[in-house]
Amino acid sequence: MMKQTEYTSKDTKILSEETVYKGFFEMKKIEMKYKFFDGTWSKAVSREMFERGHAVAVLPYDPITEEFVLIEQFRLGAMATSNNPWMVEVIAGMIEAGEDLEDVCHRESFEEAGIVLTHLQKVMTYLSSPGGTTERLHIFMAKTDASLAKGVHGLDTESEDIMVHRVKESVAKVMLEQGKVDNAAAIIALQWFFLNKPKLLKTWK
Repeated sequence: MMKQTEYTSKDTKILSEETVYKGFFEMKKIEMKYKFFDGTWSKAVSREMFERGHAVAVLPYDPITEEFVLIEQFRLGAMATSNNPWMVEVIAGMIEAGEDLEDVCHRESFEEAGIVLTHLQKVMTYLSSPGGTTERLHIFMAKTDASLAKGVHGLDTESEDIMVHRVKESVAKVMLEQGKVDNAAAIIALQWFFLNKPKLLKTWK
């Protein structure tokens, strides 16, 4: 097994930190030092860090119909590299201060897809892009009744326009293979499901 360097946050030094922009999201400028692998210290490094909070993402699955409930919505960040900035995604939402992760999953699933979850199970967590943002995502799997998933949802106050899709398991696998799902949370959640389906369904019995 690979032996990772046993450094911790104590092997870094924050020299200064300031908020340079605060709107819908926040941008901070941080000057810091960190230890090199040979034990010496780096020179002072200045970086901008995107602060958008942390989030959950949940992949609802109906084991009876063998369908996922996925959503589709417009994403501004996709416009620079995609001809179609309407993304096929898993249900996701930001974690408010003091909010339980499971509560976010239930809230967002009802707001974005009009569905109720059972057998909610956290399967992994990851940093979305640690070179430029502190955001951490928590991936969940859940059981649902896919027959209730339909229509367009979202909050009017946030101009959300979210289309709900029932997607057969076999179709989702082809979409992955063809690159038609190209955002990290959806790819990771679907790949986890296909790698761990027998174990997951066993826990649901």
